[in-house]
Amino acid sequence: MYKNKIIGLLALLLFFLGKGLAIAHALPDSKAQIIVEKEQILIKFSAPLEILETAYEKSISLQSTMELNNLKQYYLKHILVTDSLRSSWDVSVSSILINETEAPIVGKYKQVIALIYLKPSNVNSLRDFDLFCDIIIHQIPTQSILLSVDQDWQKGITHENSKQLGVIALDSQTGMISPLKIQLGHGTWFEGFKSMIKLGMQHIKEGTDHLLFLIVLLLPATLVVKGKRWGSFGGVKYSIVGLLKIVTAFTLGHSITLLIGALDWLHLPSQLVEVLIAFSILISAIHAVYPLFPGKEIYVAAGFGLIHGLAFASILLNLNLDTSAMVLSILGFNIGIELMQLFVIGITVPWIILLSQSSAYKYLRNFLAILAGIASLAWIAERITSQPNWITVLILKRTEDAPYLIGLLAITALVVKVGQQIKIKNG
Repeated sequence: MYKNKIIGLLALLLFFLGKGLAIAHALPDSKAQIIVEKEQILIKFSAPLEILETAYEKSISLQSTMELNNLKQYYLKHILVTDSLRSSWDVSVSSILINETEAPIVGKYKQVIALIYLKPSNVNSLRDFDLFCDIIIHQIPTQSILLSVDQDWQKGITHENSKQLGVIALDSQTGMISPLKIQLGHGTWFEGFKSMIKLGMQHIKEGTDHLLFLIVLLLPATLVVKGKRWGSFGGVKYSIVGLLKIVTAFTLGHSITLLIGALDWLHLPSQLVEVLIAFSILISAIHAVYPLFPGKEIYVAAGFGLIHGLAFASILLNLNLDTSAMVLSILGFNIGIELMQLFVIGITVPWIILLSQSSAYKYLRNFLAILAGIASLAWIAERITSQPNWITVLILKRTEDAPYLIGLLAITALVVKVGQQIKIKNG
């Protein structure tokens, strides 16, 4: 009799393990991404739909309010927060949605994302607590929950440099699911400010479209207009003054809308903003070949800078910071943008000035402008249709080659300059 019971229990255990393994081998583990806010913790909990349905023992479609509320109760039932200060924690689920995502090897699959808020009665407990969570694991012991800090402004952590915290999983030796101790540590406003400078620099470093607009607009800035065409080199002083005016105008433009947009005083659809940015590159590319607005470059730079600033602002707006942190973030982010812009301009402009003194510059300028124009049209098509094309994919892959292109520009400028000197020397 006892032997039959043991066999039955083993068979049942193997059944559940087999059920879990059959699903888990092909789909990734669940993730809990922690976002630290001023007085509460937001956990973005994501799990493959198929795995969650197995643990929940019901199909999930979120088609009715009752189904949504029942699923919220399921999450709340399997989460518990405690801390050494014995705070009472208010745990709530604000929203749940289903979307499609993709992972290496696995490919495309549907996942369920729940936004879970943890708010302590004592704010001092916010950065040091124990989290018990057995969502899915209570039914599928082969699964784990991977925890990470996705955003913690005071510690300088953003989406760009998320930090792994640990894993909640079944302990095979004890058969228990232990809580994970969350110790975020104390941060400072300076860490947050410094991280925003880095984020601004990183955004420009990866923002090929922003830099391309500015560089293409600078291509004819060293030249004077002759009739209805670009003429010869206007001199070093003329070039530097013209370049500084354009850069300053662009900076003022994007700084204004960065402030307005980040404070959520003005909001435009992100798709429209991205299309307008690509359009700004097209206009500057045409202007580099044929002077559309000679002498008025600063106004164009300022005007399109306003559009670019809204794109910058969306980065900060998504951080959901409180007012004081947002003000510091706007300042730090803008400083980061300017530092990277000045760096790129500093290593590019000298070669433009050098090349623009030669007759070969006309052909190089037109060639670069045409390439920029093609890139802008490809971006416009991609951003309108929301579908990448081979040109935008190529640009994305070749972004890391930018230093080599600047090096090639420098070598070309030096070769042309030496060639001119040899030509003058030989009479």
